[in-house]
Amino acid sequence: MTMTTPARQECAITVLGGPTAVIDLGGLRLVSDPTFDEAGPHGYLTKTAGPAVTEDALGAVDVVLVSHDLHADNLDERGRAFAGAAPLVLTGPRSAERLGGPAVGLAPWESRDVPRGDGGGALTVLAVPAVHGPEDGERDADGNVNCEVTGFVLSGEGLPTVYLSGDNASIRTVTEIARRLPDIDVAVLHAGAARVPAKFGGRPLSLDSRRAAAAAAVLDAELVIPAHYDGWAHFSEGLTDLETAFDEAGLSARLRTASHGTWIRLRR
Repeated sequence: MTMTTPARQECAITVLGGPTAVIDLGGLRLVSDPTFDEAGPHGYLTKTAGPAVTEDALGAVDVVLVSHDLHADNLDERGRAFAGAAPLVLTGPRSAERLGGPAVGLAPWESRDVPRGDGGGALTVLAVPAVHGPEDGERDADGNVNCEVTGFVLSGEGLPTVYLSGDNASIRTVTEIARRLPDIDVAVLHAGAARVPAKFGGRPLSLDSRRAAAAAAVLDAELVIPAHYDGWAHFSEGLTDLETAFDEAGLSARLRTASHGTWIRLRR
C-alpha cells in the first residue's frame, strides 16, 4: 500500500529512496538516514532522484537514526534540517558531537530505550558496528574505515527484531552481529556497491549484491529489505543485481522489494 498520508502503521517499513527508510514499530515512527533534497550535485557526489515522499508528509517523527553525518548520500541538507528538528537523534559518538541539538551518541553495543507509543514498554535501540569500506582500508585514529558509521538493531517485547546495517561493507562485521544477536527477524541492508574512484581504489564502500545475499544468509533473517541502491550516481549496482544475487543464492523468498514509498509489513 502506498504511503499517501502520515498515518502510522502497526509494524511496517517503507524505503523512500537512497538509504532513507521509515520504520513504524511499537507505536513509534523512526526515520533512518534522512535524505530529502531534490536531485542535484553534492560536492563530489550527485543525487539523481528525490525522495518518494517528502519530509512534510511524514507527520510527527519520534526518532531519527543517522548512521553517519559526513556523506550527503546518508544525510543531505534537508535531511540534516529534518534531523535537527526531531525530538531525538541516535547516531555514533563523533556524529553526535558534530550534529549537536537532539543528537545522542551511542558507541557500538551501547543502547538507548525509547518509550513506546503503544503502551508496550520500551523500544531498545542498540548501536552495532559497521565498516564503510574494505576490511584492509586505512583506519583513522578511532579505528574506522572511511569514517565512523553506526548500524542499529531495534527490539522490544512482542516486536520483530530489526537490523539496519548502515553503510557497512563487511561480512565479518555482519557475522559478529549475528553471533551476538542470533534472533534478527528483519534486515534492512544498505547495498548498491557504492564506489568513489578516489577511495580505496574504487572498491565498494557498501555491500555489493553478492555480499548482501551473503549477509542475509549469515543473519538468517526471515525478511530482507534492500536500501541505498539507487538515487545517487556512485551506486554501481541496482535492484536487478540484488534480485539476481538473491536468486542465485536461493534466498529470493526472503528478499522483499516494493516501490519507494510503499509499506512493507513486517508481520505476515
